Amino acid sequence: MNQMHVNGLVCNFTRVILPLLSLALICSAETGFLNRTVKLGDTTYRYQVYVPMDWTAEKKWPVILFLHGAGERGDDGIIQTEVGMGGAIRRFSDRFPAIVVLPQCRKESWWSLPEMMEQAMAALDRSAKEFNGDTTRLYLTGLSMGGFGTWAIAAKYPGKFAAYAPVCGGIRLPARVAALQPQNAGASEDPYAETAKKVGTTPVWVFHGDADPVVPVSESRKMVEAIKAAGGNVRYSEYEGVGHNSWDRAYREPEFPVWLFSQERKGRAPAAPSR
Repeated sequence: MNQMHVNGLVCNFTRVILPLLSLALICSAETGFLNRTVKLGDTTYRYQVYVPMDWTAEKKWPVILFLHGAGERGDDGIIQTEVGMGGAIRRFSDRFPAIVVLPQCRKESWWSLPEMMEQAMAALDRSAKEFNGDTTRLYLTGLSMGGFGTWAIAAKYPGKFAAYAPVCGGIRLPARVAALQPQNAGASEDPYAETAKKVGTTPVWVFHGDADPVVPVSESRKMVEAIKAAGGNVRYSEYEGVGHNSWDRAYREPEFPVWLFSQERKGRAPAAPSR
């Protein structure tokens, strides 16, 4: 075989075969709700990650970390996708062109406990690496217990996220939960102001129903006022006559994803806090 023929084969392979292989890889990429696991110590946690149908490795993608409520706790790695953000994505997938990470809190536990926060952040970091996530566009949201978790993670990892969206959450934990972490009980005379200080100027959109019988609407009102007093960037949607399931309204707000994806973190990501 002469050199000219060899060069011709290489040229054809480069011009024709490689693009076809690249296209095949992109088309064969898994999309939709995918099962994943992350292991911390001896414990394996199941979570799901949503990947848009048009996902491609050719660009960076925003990443949303969603924290479910108390009713979806467990270890099946599935039911946390059925309420809140998961339902909104299934109905309005075109509004959420992002990687969405959905970890699951264990039964009898709470998102603000260290091990639960750690597994959620581990799932976030792993998903961002696997699906080419944009670390300047990481977003945190959660409902009910996940709303409490949103504030807790925001305080523990200040500057990590580009925006927060707590739904019917709060700061003061229920007594039975506070008893699980006595080291934090009474740590601050004004936990709202303390959390607002750590949130800083990161944009926040808070949602709550004024008829919520589970988490008092005063929890969100106090946090909104605390952020304003600290010079932060906050907007608030309080739904008149709506009970605890304010997430149905919040995640279906057409403007919500528009606002969310317009936020971008400036500067380098902070180092992970010491354990």
